[in-house]
Amino acid sequence: MHERPLLLTPLQIRALTLRNRIVISPMCQYSAEEGMLSDWHVAHLGQFAMGGAGLVFTEASAVERRGRITHGDAGLWSDGHIEPFRRVVNFIKSQGAAAGIQLAHAGRKASMQRPWHGNAPLNRTDAERGDEPWEIVGASPIPVDEGWLVPREIPTGELPALIETFADAAGRALAAGADVIEIHGAHGYLIASFLSPVTNRRSDRYGGDRQGRMRFALEITEAVRGAWPDDKPLFFRISAIDGAENGWNLDDSVALARALRALGVDVVDCSSGGIAGAATAAAGKRQPGFQVPFADRIRREAEVMTQAVGLITHPLQAEAILREDRADLIAIGREALEYPHWPLHAAEVLGSDAGYRAWPKQYGWWLERRAASSEFYRPPIEE
Repeated sequence: MHERPLLLTPLQIRALTLRNRIVISPMCQYSAEEGMLSDWHVAHLGQFAMGGAGLVFTEASAVERRGRITHGDAGLWSDGHIEPFRRVVNFIKSQGAAAGIQLAHAGRKASMQRPWHGNAPLNRTDAERGDEPWEIVGASPIPVDEGWLVPREIPTGELPALIETFADAAGRALAAGADVIEIHGAHGYLIASFLSPVTNRRSDRYGGDRQGRMRFALEITEAVRGAWPDDKPLFFRISAIDGAENGWNLDDSVALARALRALGVDVVDCSSGGIAGAATAAAGKRQPGFQVPFADRIRREAEVMTQAVGLITHPLQAEAILREDRADLIAIGREALEYPHWPLHAAEVLGSDAGYRAWPKQYGWWLERRAASSEFYRPPIEE
């Protein structure tokens, strides 16, 4: 390509300039101890920063202990969590990437097994290994599925304190040095359970019509924005559709995005599904870029920046999404697990780095010599 690819063009959001439009999505590792990040997280997240991403998100981080999905979830519910996060954030930033932290509460999908133990509600076998279940909460007492724990409906009077836990966690993210916060309002977790008519049967001001069901999400956003400096970006992840009968739909998401923008949200991160079951995406066969239409419509109609995610696996595909003005940022997740240096390979494919100049110098000089001395080498991502 002759002109500079949009995928690799810097993007300014408030006072932050990202070196490119590639974002590493939050991916739970289920490997924290009492919410504390470890050496695993430094290595796991650090590789993506070394790999050239513009923004690297840490995994969903619980704003209170009962808000974890599993016993292995990261957390920011105490000041003791700040230093382990700071260690991860500092390394990400040392490699030229921006560091983001996603604030989350699992709600009715809390007290689950780690995926490799079954990805189901905690049971007696889990308790024997030390993973005891705990009380879970939600918008209404509706379980995820048959055989799952029934959440306790959060009384109206408890909601202000719960909202404050998000603001407190934002303050800790700031103390840890994060550049970006994302509020997790997707995939059937606590905030999403308030948004969706499938899981919100409340009769108070936090239920009923769309405006009532949006109230909790908007009050959390207002509290976080108030605790987060004006010059730092705020993202909000949504499930653009529930993918369930009579559930949250794309019209609802456009309305929510407009309200979020008015409260100071800079980017709406457009995922989908997860209101029922453990899956984080809508039911049905997934096609490449299957969630891009959500980012496209929300961007146009809510006039807010959007982040596209979901089976975006090739640099040319990502570049086309940006050139067609369908999104402002491209998030990759599982593809980055296979190819941590995906952004650097993307620069090669898009004709922006033929000589490994963008690679860490510790790697680039090796790879340049390998390429010069062998005609048999083929990169993992080809045109």
